[in-house]
Formats: sequence, structure tokens, C-alpha cells
Amino acid sequence: MLASLPACLSLQSDEQKAEAAEKAMLARHDELMAQMDQLTILRQQIQKTPGPDTVAAGRRRRTLLSADAAMMDWMHRYHKPADTVALDQRLSYFASQQKKIDSVAGLFRTSLDSARLFVQTVGTTSTQ
Repeated sequence: MLASLPACLSLQSDEQKAEAAEKAMLARHDELMAQMDQLTILRQQIQKTPGPDTVAAGRRRRTLLSADAAMMDWMHRYHKPADTVALDQRLSYFASQQKKIDSVAGLFRTSLDSARLFVQTVGTTSTQ
């Protein structure tokens, strides 16, 4: 029985690694989900903002829509592997999904930053 204890402990720590990888990935997802309303609000603000540059406004709206679509695509494609799948395969899957959700996060950040700057710039220009 004592001989099998190290194997159990290493299996347990590997399982904990898989759980930690999944939790980190899902935490990133949750962080982005909390920003989904901002995408919609900024898109609506851009839509209502009177501005001379409608091409720039359209570009900002499209990037916000792209960020939203990327999130929806990631959520539809993500499928938690069964616990019966080999640990190395689960870890690999979680790592690849982490890269994908990080990519979505980058798209969120750039589209939100660009849209905010655009709204601020147009708002400042129209009040002068």
C-alpha cells in the first residue's frame, strides 16, 4: 500500500494541474464576459455619435462586433474534455484553449480601447 502512495500523490498533483489550468482559462472567460456589455454600449455610442468620419466609426463598430463574435465562437467551440481523457491531452487542450481565449482578450482590449478613444475624441470635437 505504501508503494502505491507516491503514484497517488503524483496523480493527484497532476489532476490539480489540470484543474488549475481549466480554472485559469475559465477565469479569463469570465473576465471577458463581464466586459460584453461594454462592447454593446460603445457600439451604440458610436452609432449615435455625430461625427464627420463615418468610415472610422464603421471601422470601430466592426471591430467591436468582431470581438463579440470571437467570444461567441470560442464559447461555442469549447468543450470540456471528459475526466476519462488522458491527463496530458486535457492539459494540452486547456493550454490551446487558454491561447485562444487570450487572443480573444487581445481583440477585446484593442477594440474597446480604440472605440473609447474614438467616442472621447468625437465627443470632444463636437462640444468645441
